[in-house]
Amino acid sequence: MSQLLQQLVNGLSLGSIYALIALGYTMVYGIIRLINFAHGDIYMVGAFVGYFALRGGLPLPFAFFLAMIIPALFGLVIEFFAYRPLRNAPRIAALITAIGVSLFLENLGILVLSPDPRPFPQVLPDKSIISYGDVNVSLTQFLMIVITLALMVLLTLFVHYTKTGKAMRAVSQDREAAQLMGININRIISVTFVIGSALAGAAGVLVGLYIPRIEPLMGVMYGLKAFVAAVIGGIGIIPGAMLGGVLMGLAETLVTGFLASTWRDAIAFGLLILILLIKPSGIFGTSSRTKV
Repeated sequence: MSQLLQQLVNGLSLGSIYALIALGYTMVYGIIRLINFAHGDIYMVGAFVGYFALRGGLPLPFAFFLAMIIPALFGLVIEFFAYRPLRNAPRIAALITAIGVSLFLENLGILVLSPDPRPFPQVLPDKSIISYGDVNVSLTQFLMIVITLALMVLLTLFVHYTKTGKAMRAVSQDREAAQLMGININRIISVTFVIGSALAGAAGVLVGLYIPRIEPLMGVMYGLKAFVAAVIGGIGIIPGAMLGGVLMGLAETLVTGFLASTWRDAIAFGLLILILLIKPSGIFGTSSRTKV
C-alpha cells in the first residue's frame, strides 16, 4: 500500500509537468486550430534559461521568473514570424511550418549549447517535508504540485474573469464573429502564445529541479507526451489538458513502479488509443461537425 501511495505522489508530480505543457498545446489549438509542435522546444528553452540563471547566482524565484518571460518572448516571435503569415493558408502549411520551427529550435540548441546533457543546479535541499510511513513527499515534489496548481488557478481566473480572457473564449468559439464585434484577433492570438509559452518555461525549470539533467532534445518526448495528454483530455479544453496531464503522469509512474520502466513511454500512447476508442473527442471533448 505504501508503494502505491508513493507512486501516486510521484505521478502527481510528473503529471503536473505534463499538464503545464499540455495547456500551451490546448490553448493554441482552441484559438487557431493549430498543433504547435514547437511547444515542446519552448519548454526546453525554459529549462536552459533557468539553468543559466541559477548558474549565474540568481535566486530561484528570479530564475523561475526569467524562465517564464524569455520563453514567452520566444512564443511571441514564433507566432509573429512563422504562423501569422500563414493565418489564412491551408492548415497543412501551418502544420509543416510548426514541425520546421521545432526542428530549427532543436538543432539551434544543439549548435549553440552542444548536445551533451548538463546537470541542473540543485538549489533546493534534498529532503522530505511530508512523511507518512514509507511515503515521502520531497520539497521539490511539493513545490511542483503547488506551483502547478497555482498557475492553473491563475490561468482559469484569467480566462473567465478578465476582458482579454473573455475575448480569448470568444475567438475560440467563432473567430470571424469575434472580429466583427471589435476584438483584435492578432493581439488575442499573440497573448495565447505568450501565456502558453510562459507555462512551458515554468515546466522546464520544475523538471530541471526534479530530474537534474537537461539537454537540447529534452523537449521532444515531453512535448509529445504533453500533446497526447491534451488530446486525451479533449484538445482545446483547458480542464481537459489538466486532467490529461495528471492521468499521463499517474499511468507512467504506476507502470514504472509495478511493471517495468521500459513500458513507461508505451503506456502514454496505449492510454491515448484506449481513451480515443471509448471517446474519440477526448474526455471533456464534444463531437462536432466540420465543413470541408
